[in-house]
Amino acid sequence: MADLRTSVGGGDVRNDADMAVSVTSPDPKNVQELTQYVTVLLQQMQERFQTMSDQIITRIDEMGNRIDDLERNIADLMTQAGPEEVDK
Repeated sequence: MADLRTSVGGGDVRNDADMAVSVTSPDPKNVQELTQYVTVLLQQMQERFQTMSDQIITRIDEMGNRIDDLERNIADLMTQAGPEEVDK
């Protein structure tokens, strides 16, 4: 099937999600046009969902790396501080 989507500049998911893209006429005239319209709409939604999922996974991975670095830094600081005696 030919790619019927219209490219909206920038590729920013937040901006693109708010814009409706017309494949044929905004008011499909028959079942075939309606089917085509819905198919393209579902493909666009899937692509946007996949993009957002990928972004979320990337951010989670980055946060995990930052937490690992923080844990290493804390362990280094504790090693440098050495054992402390508790005065009561």
